[in-house]
Amino acid sequence: MNPHKTLEALLRGTSDNNIRFNELTGMLRSMGFSERIRSSHHMYSKVGIRELIDLQPENGMAKAYQVRQVRKILLQYQLLDTL
Repeated sequence: MNPHKTLEALLRGTSDNNIRFNELTGMLRSMGFSERIRSSHHMYSKVGIRELIDLQPENGMAKAYQVRQVRKILLQYQLLDTL
């Protein structure tokens, strides 16, 4: 899935359990987030964003509660046009 389709799925909010971890992390990198990996934790930061996004894969999928956190941050900081 390309980053635009991942963003669309994330914003719909109807498939939080069905977003692949690699697609979510790729979308964040495409949006200009920096990635730091420590063990299974993938942490994303971006200038101007106070929150740190901390993601861990679960059987190749993103965890639903983390997908919701990413959606909240993207909406809060109006980052939808940064792809």
